[in-house]
Amino acid sequence: MFEKVVWATDGSQSADQTLPNAKALVAADGGSLTAVHCEEYTLPGKGGGSLPLHVGEDTLIKKIEGQVAELSEGGVPAELKVVKASVGGAAQAIADVARAEDADVIVVGTRGHTPLGGLLLGSVTHRLLHVAPCPVLAVPTRQQGAG
Repeated sequence: MFEKVVWATDGSQSADQTLPNAKALVAADGGSLTAVHCEEYTLPGKGGGSLPLHVGEDTLIKKIEGQVAELSEGGVPAELKVVKASVGGAAQAIADVARAEDADVIVVGTRGHTPLGGLLLGSVTHRLLHVAPCPVLAVPTRQQGAG
């Protein structure tokens, strides 16, 4: 049923907690996983340039590359797609990849780097529910020590 799974990740702990769900969906049907990370950039300033919204984007991408490599080494066909968007465009960029991949489901966490970011910029997960070309599995964030 879920042969093509898109795992949307911003490199946060919340996103990491969704990876086992994405992996389980792929394993159940012998499918493949596409990890999607969206680099968000500020709107151009007076000087004309845009800046990455999150500091340490290179570190996040290396971390996600490692997660994808681990999946591949573990027998799960996986690849990483890094896309770029202006602030607030991450959900559409993820949906575009899901559409291009003909994905069966998008797995995403309910929180990103900070809950405050979701309040200020709008929730990527919430927006994905409206623009995704396939079902979205929104995995709630587990709190430390929660059973």
